[in-house]
Amino acid sequence: IGQAFADDRALDVAVSRALLQRVAAGELPETLRLARPGAMVAFGKQDAVASGYADAVRAARSGGFEAVLRLAGGRAAVFHEGTIALAHAVPDRAPRVGIHSRFNSTADLIARALRRLGVDARVGEVPGEYCPGGYSVNARGAVKLAGIGQRLIAGASHMGGVIVLRDASRVRDVLVPVYKALELDWDPGTAGAVEDDVDAHVPTSWADVRDALLAEYAREYAIEDAELDPETIELAQRLAPEHRPR
Repeated sequence: IGQAFADDRALDVAVSRALLQRVAAGELPETLRLARPGAMVAFGKQDAVASGYADAVRAARSGGFEAVLRLAGGRAAVFHEGTIALAHAVPDRAPRVGIHSRFNSTADLIARALRRLGVDARVGEVPGEYCPGGYSVNARGAVKLAGIGQRLIAGASHMGGVIVLRDASRVRDVLVPVYKALELDWDPGTAGAVEDDVDAHVPTSWADVRDALLAEYAREYAIEDAELDPETIELAQRLAPEHRPR
């Protein structure tokens, strides 16, 4: 599934949540969504209870980014038109059992896809990175290119992530005031983009990177194209208000 709702970022987040719920209920099969999102700062639960949260939301919006509440844990992360939003919902009767293996396999898959493009992609946290995590994907051990998070519900797991293809400066520019408001330390120099870590002649359009990801998923799964059905969109519309900051 590649559909996105760039003009309604909360709905876009809610679509991934709706897919997760419908997969858990057995209404949909295992589903992968690779979409081009609109500009948004996705805040985590810890951010939403921080004293500087309201100021952080205002800072995001002042920078041209809508504020949303993210599906999985972690701290504030940035999506924009030069990123790929990844969502992978898998039916699972015991989702807690495979937490670490899912983190490992998804991070490794993203790293392999980026290595197809010539990036020296590695899995691991870069000291000082935003939304830090041991399963971040970096270039050269120096700059973060992708982050992933996981959400579990009864009957299914969800791996979500963002891969920054271009315009790392947009990530840095909006996160500096956002993280200042949240009183989070980070090094803006650790925010990178795929286009900055490949040879100039290597194609790194949005479609190129998406296709590299799909090629890696195709090594492990039988992939069929699909579109969002009306039931999923209707459910997402009901869930969307929960992903808008209060």
